[in-house]
Amino acid sequence: MFNFLPAPIVGILASILLVSNTLIWASLLLFMAVIKLLLPIPFLRKYFDLLLIKIAEVWIAGNSFWMSLTQKTDWDVKGLGQLNYRGWYLVNANHQSWVDILVLQHVFNGKIPLLKFFLKQELIKVPVMGLCWWALDFPFMKRYSKEYLEKHPEMRGKDLETTRKSCEKFAQVPTSVMNFLEGTRFTPAKHDKQQSPYKNLLKPRAGGLAFALNAMGDKFQSILNVTIAYPEGIPSFWDFLCGKVHQVSVHIEELPVPQAFVSGDYNEDPEFRQQVQSWVGDLWQEKDKLLDTLNHPGQK
Repeated sequence: MFNFLPAPIVGILASILLVSNTLIWASLLLFMAVIKLLLPIPFLRKYFDLLLIKIAEVWIAGNSFWMSLTQKTDWDVKGLGQLNYRGWYLVNANHQSWVDILVLQHVFNGKIPLLKFFLKQELIKVPVMGLCWWALDFPFMKRYSKEYLEKHPEMRGKDLETTRKSCEKFAQVPTSVMNFLEGTRFTPAKHDKQQSPYKNLLKPRAGGLAFALNAMGDKFQSILNVTIAYPEGIPSFWDFLCGKVHQVSVHIEELPVPQAFVSGDYNEDPEFRQQVQSWVGDLWQEKDKLLDTLNHPGQK
């Protein structure tokens, strides 16, 4: 609707709508979270959990609405047909831009349970959003460095134990856990520094997937292998706000959970670590080829 305006004006308008939508729904979310915290009855807290999720989904729908007002994007999405809103999923995707978050939320909202990210414990301190993530039961990880574990061997396995406890309630509420295997956004500089063997991807960090499966793999019904492509080039977040992203391709492949990965110890078992890395490597080779196809749809 507003895409005919000059790009900077569209960007400012989109920014205002984004911030306004965030403040409205974050305020309501935190208010309800406080009420839930004060409730002494676990039965009622369960219903507040569902209410908080619905608020977050309306929040995301609000983002999709202002995106429809300010963007003129052609969405090419494949693989949504067989997904279940009442299922449990581990979602893995390539990561190129902060726009990826809005893309994933826009595509999956209402199709699968709310996307939740494994977050570092320190991120709970992020203003407003840290409390929102806490209210929505995002799993916070407390990871220990190799140096720390060498000095305190008694702490081995404690990080996984803590994460498992934070995920216990996911057995009752359908959940989608999001994981970017690359661990950071793709840039040519990072690609060159890593000497990545892939044309369009950074090296995957298989430990994150192994950690998620070990923490709650018996809950996931499948893995969603998501490939995000921007045929016009990787956009900055400001490019997106300004309405300069005219094409987005999202390819979703549903994969079975490798049962052998659910109980292995990635850190302490070299053979198991090699199995996971080999599986992820094959996945990444296929994703790299698919990105070539999605980024150059007119070429064979």
